[in-house]
Order: sequence, then C-alpha cells, then structure tokens
Amino acid sequence: MSDLVLVVEDSDEDIEAIDRAIGRSHPDVRLEFLRSGSGVLPRLTGAAERPRIVLLDLNMPGEGGLDVIRQVRARGEFDGLRLVVFTSSENQAEAEACYAAGADSYIYKPINFALFRGVLSQTLDYWRSREPNVTQTVVPPPGDSPAQA
Repeated sequence: MSDLVLVVEDSDEDIEAIDRAIGRSHPDVRLEFLRSGSGVLPRLTGAAERPRIVLLDLNMPGEGGLDVIRQVRARGEFDGLRLVVFTSSENQAEAEACYAAGADSYIYKPINFALFRGVLSQTLDYWRSREPNVTQTVVPPPGDSPAQA
C-alpha cells in the first residue's frame, strides 16, 4: 500500500504548514497537493498509484470538500480510501454533513503550529494503522480442503 497522501488545499499558508508538519513527523510519507476539489476524481482515476488518505480542506472555491466527499463515495472503486476533512470550520452542521456524505474524520486545524503538527501526526498514525492488510488469505469454498485452494 502506498505511503502517498493526497492533500486538497487552496491556502498557500496551509499547504506550507502541512508540508512542514508531515515532513517532520512522517518523513516516509509522500505528499501530493491539489489546489481545488475539481482535480480529485481525475487524479484518483487517472493514476497508477492511489493515495491511502485524502486530506481535504472543506471550504475551497468551486468544488469544496463536501462535494468531493460525495463524488468519491458515489464510486465504489474508492471504498477503501480514507477521506479526512482538515478544516478551520468548527461548524457542527458542516461536520455532520461531511460524516453523512462519507467522510472518515473531521479534524479542526489548530492555529498554533505545534498543535497543528501534533493533530496531523496523530491523524496519520490513526488512519495508517487501520489500512487493510495487503496480505490476503484465500478462504476455500465450503467442502473444499485448504490444500485444494
């Protein structure tokens, strides 16, 4: 499984902060940045390597984070993709709408960089630890012996 995180963020300052924070806490994670939600589906469908996590700003010009969540969750091929909203909005109704649309997490962006870095680190640790195991076990149909599988 890839150690690629797709970050969808329109703010230059937040892009720089995310890059610095994850670079310090998870140097093994590769980041790819998109500045708008409109590029997410083409990126996910058009690339050989898919990210394991999409870190998504909620309020962006054009297609916002909620639109992206709905579009991604409407396609079954992305069921295992983790959609993490990382936003400055503390609006409970927005959080509920994101969860209802299929977001895996709704995380508030702290203003303090140390807290910002800590929240990102914990979020990545949490979702990376819950990735499906890439080793698959073959379960034989009923009546077949394991040696036949």
